[in-house]
Amino acid sequence: MWRKRSVPGVAFGASAYLLWGLFPAFFGLLAFAGAVEVLAERIVWTLVVVLIVLAVTGRLRQLRGIDARTWRLAAGASLAISVNWGVYVFGVLSGNVVECALGYFVNPLVTVAFGVLIFRERLAPAQWVALGLGTLAVLVLTVDLGRPPWIALVLACSFALYGLVKKVIRLDALRSVAAEGVVGAPIALVFLVVLAVRGESSFGDGLGHTALLVATGPVTLVPLLLFATAAQRVPLSTMGLLQYLTPALQMLWGVAVLHEPMRPSRWAGFALIWCALLIFSTNALFRARTNRRPRESLEGRDQ
Repeated sequence: MWRKRSVPGVAFGASAYLLWGLFPAFFGLLAFAGAVEVLAERIVWTLVVVLIVLAVTGRLRQLRGIDARTWRLAAGASLAISVNWGVYVFGVLSGNVVECALGYFVNPLVTVAFGVLIFRERLAPAQWVALGLGTLAVLVLTVDLGRPPWIALVLACSFALYGLVKKVIRLDALRSVAAEGVVGAPIALVFLVVLAVRGESSFGDGLGHTALLVATGPVTLVPLLLFATAAQRVPLSTMGLLQYLTPALQMLWGVAVLHEPMRPSRWAGFALIWCALLIFSTNALFRARTNRRPRESLEGRDQ
């Protein structure tokens, strides 16, 4: 039964991460607009699309039952993902796709660090080694760039914070995205109206530009829905490995298509990150298998 559910689940998960991996290609087309304008359009059109989906599926009224605590969590999630989206678009439009990819390579390690700092989780020795290598990699890349890799660090931290909120918010994927949009869209709309009044808006400046801005909605929502479907069918350990597809593709785009410079010192920093992730992933798989064995033996006794 697990295989029947996991095979299509893996396909859904891989599709989500592959689409996220292609984001530099799409958002690179939006260079005609500034990063903040693209962020505002993305927030508004994602909300429009998700409200349409909820209306078509007869679930729109479910938003009324969200309690005050959940709305506060949705506000926190909205802030975290807005920072993440805005910095990501800025990174792509400023020619720093490789650094954006670094952010999503580092993200699992940041999530573990947050677990230690916020929830006082205890780490295995292998996890401490992975964190140490990740920290060393950031130092190496800081020397290479002449500055801290702030785009990567903000992306990693904001997405890790977003993930923490999503773990405790009691909403399914669609309603969660809708609630986040309801919180963020009014601010985004005010900004877009101000741009329009000042004659600086890219929306309406030609059919192609307008279509691309509207497309930010479905482009954002489709991989989220694929991910949510996969998460219900695939073990977390498998999803944890699939997630590296996204930064790998983004890095490939930055190096092979955009020809971003990759000096030896920069390769060294990435190599340290990859070693850290290899140790981290191997440890996670080992722990998952170890925890699965007692459950399998108990199930065998019950039968």
